[in-house]
Amino acid sequence: MSSSQQKPSWSLQDNKRSETEREAFKPTGKAPKRLSKMYVGIVILITYLTSLTLTVGSKKTLEMCLTSDFCFNSKDNVFLYSFYVFSTIAIIVLVIFIAYKFGKRFGNAVKQ
Repeated sequence: MSSSQQKPSWSLQDNKRSETEREAFKPTGKAPKRLSKMYVGIVILITYLTSLTLTVGSKKTLEMCLTSDFCFNSKDNVFLYSFYVFSTIAIIVLVIFIAYKFGKRFGNAVKQ
């Protein structure tokens, strides 16, 4: 290829940045803040509020018996029944998460 047919080099800045501007995005060595505890707490709160909304919004009176002596329903014990719904949702999410982790490990073991 001759010099007249060289591909153009596209640059948006044409090397106009100074050295300090180039180093502005280099890693600082500081670890980013982790807010996972706060996020988990917010997710738990939202899930409980959702279960409370489902319990209050139910038109039928639903009854749950943990033992033969200990029964509660969705109209008289709203918070207890919503905690039951919340725990059911939490168990389902936990089982899905464990199945995902197991499947990921099993898949990596099969690949190797």
